[in-house]
Amino acid sequence: MATFGDFPPSSANSNKEKTMSEQTNWERKVLEDLAFSALNEQRKSRRWGYVFKGLMFLYLMAVLLLMMQSNELPADTTKHTALVEINGVIAADADANADTIVTGIRNAFDNKNAQGLILRMNTPGGSPVQSGIINDEIKRLQLTRPEFPVYAVIQDVCASGGYYIAAAAKEIYADKASIVGSIGVRMDSFGFTNVIEKIGVERRSLTAGENKAFLDPFLPLRDQDVKHAHAMLNNIHQQFIDVVKAGRGDRLADDHRLFTGLFWSGEQALSLGLVDGLASSSKVAREMIGAEDIIDYTPRPDYLDRFAGKLGATINQTLFQSSAIGGLR
Repeated sequence: MATFGDFPPSSANSNKEKTMSEQTNWERKVLEDLAFSALNEQRKSRRWGYVFKGLMFLYLMAVLLLMMQSNELPADTTKHTALVEINGVIAADADANADTIVTGIRNAFDNKNAQGLILRMNTPGGSPVQSGIINDEIKRLQLTRPEFPVYAVIQDVCASGGYYIAAAAKEIYADKASIVGSIGVRMDSFGFTNVIEKIGVERRSLTAGENKAFLDPFLPLRDQDVKHAHAMLNNIHQQFIDVVKAGRGDRLADDHRLFTGLFWSGEQALSLGLVDGLASSSKVAREMIGAEDIIDYTPRPDYLDRFAGKLGATINQTLFQSSAIGGLR
């Protein structure tokens, strides 16, 4: 009697099923790869969206903060002490340049409710030209408003060109640990004559005028060049000395070291007559000028432009780094 039972599959059927299974697995793998690729692209796009949204948020916040900062001068009804900061190296291309500082000083003199001016000094010096322009302008403005006192208050350091400016003030104050002085002039350079001989470099310099290559660092130092440079430096030094003597007068001690380029602490400078006392800006405003409220007249750079420039550089750097990372993946 025949019964229903299991029959072993044929070899042809087995191979066919195996082939279909492999094809199905390959198609599934392709679909999975496509799905994961699309998912990664969405994640990258979402991440870039977060980056740009974050940067835009920071930019808008910075703009709002900068717009909230007021650079307006105080109201006419406000009695106060004006302040102009002189920070850093004094140079035409630095924040402490003559145009910027003079603008702040003129604004202080123009406001009739400013009872006096404090020059808050924290500078190692710099250009004698820029320092001289500021000194001259202070003296000119004092003639237009004689009752308006100008005080210099030294913070960490007031040396060289900084003291050149301070000498125009009615009085100079410092902290006992401030660095004061350095009344002198210097000019620096380097000499590479032996270096180019050792490495076999041929110096080629074409000039019209026998002194056009004056103090050329690749040529041997000439005695006449040194003599001429010293004469020029001595002339500028004497200008510096005359300005300090005119500003400080009999308050200067009879000490030959004053104009040798040395510097002293604020406490030592007091005994030498380089400063008139030891006091802070708030003390000078309160006790010497008689107007405790201090208003800053220092013209500030356009921080919005600076921020925009830095933001653009940051975005470019972020794009570059992200592209590089994406390429490595």
